[in-house]
Amino acid sequence: MSKVVVITGASSGFGQAAARLLAQRGNKVVVAARRESRLQALVDEIRGSGGEAAYAVVDMTDSAQVEGLAQLAIDTFGAIDVWVNNAGVMPQGMFLERQIDNWDAAIDLNVKGVLYGIAAALPRMAEQKSGHIINIASVAGVMAHAGTGVYSATKWAVRAISEALREEAAQLDGNIRVTIMSPGAFETELASSVNNPNFQAGVDAFYEQFAVPAERVAATIVQAIELPEDSSWNEVIIRPTKQVL
Repeated sequence: MSKVVVITGASSGFGQAAARLLAQRGNKVVVAARRESRLQALVDEIRGSGGEAAYAVVDMTDSAQVEGLAQLAIDTFGAIDVWVNNAGVMPQGMFLERQIDNWDAAIDLNVKGVLYGIAAALPRMAEQKSGHIINIASVAGVMAHAGTGVYSATKWAVRAISEALREEAAQLDGNIRVTIMSPGAFETELASSVNNPNFQAGVDAFYEQFAVPAERVAATIVQAIELPEDSSWNEVIIRPTKQVL
């Protein structure tokens, strides 16, 4: 059955790949990001192939804009069946470097952006007594290393938020599902958000060695959505097979 799927951070990477695949499978997609030209191109591509899509330019750190995204989905397609919180950044740096602006930006997008997405989607799902929230975390949310502390903390937070949300959703009428998706190194633009010259070369080398296409994660998102609604993938860790860490 066709679903209405909202995807944030959809101008590239997992979000873009998931939008394409979901539309190919007959779903209606509402895509959001900050780069309008990429969103417009994606929507034109989907519509040109016979699919249904809409887009909004959204800063996920602005709760009013996120609420507007939810309303767009309702106004355009009449429901929000799935909400994928995908937008994020990956700061790297030692605590002694005191990159406080980077810390704030990561917390605002990776944590508060997820919360704003939940706040926008959950009431609609509770009203229609069905829905699925997929939060993109990271393997960095199950381990931490020197230089990844803030990024790992934000993704640990996503996992904690998601598990609390799962328990809450399980007590609501109907079937409202929650999935944590924790990817490793895949071919996205995430590595470009490191924003630290002391770490950039190492991150780039790691991704060059291990990364495989983002479509692998997109396929996993689709599998989670297509599971019968009385069951839920609560947490998925997905890495390239050859990735060591």
